Amino acid sequence: MPPDPLQGIESPQSAVFPFPLAVGTAGRIDASGGDEALRGKIVQVLFTAPGERVNRPDFGCGLFNLVFEPANDVLVAAMEFTIAQALTRWLGDDIVVNAVDVAAEEETVAVQIVYTRKQDLARQAVRIQFR
Repeated sequence: MPPDPLQGIESPQSAVFPFPLAVGTAGRIDASGGDEALRGKIVQVLFTAPGERVNRPDFGCGLFNLVFEPANDVLVAAMEFTIAQALTRWLGDDIVVNAVDVAAEEETVAVQIVYTRKQDLARQAVRIQFR
């Protein structure tokens, strides 16, 4: 009898396939859950440009499109607003966005998102920095 592919996972509803897909040592696709899965969802929303997904053309926030604009206070405010709105729209069932802080210095952009998980009301933060 082949091994159970859901072994070690509490319930099939809690399993989330990571992005990008990862293959474990047993040759199966690894499923993740909890904080790791939620952070993966946040990264997907941030780095997916609207129009990129065929069946969900309005998914994402287009963060990379905003990065190539001149860095100023207006751009930072626009990025914070766009990120908060996209996360609230696409992950509103899972999280409450408490704060979005964008810092643009020269060629580096740092985004920090503070959110509360609705499941257990735990406060978490994600920080992404890129050039």
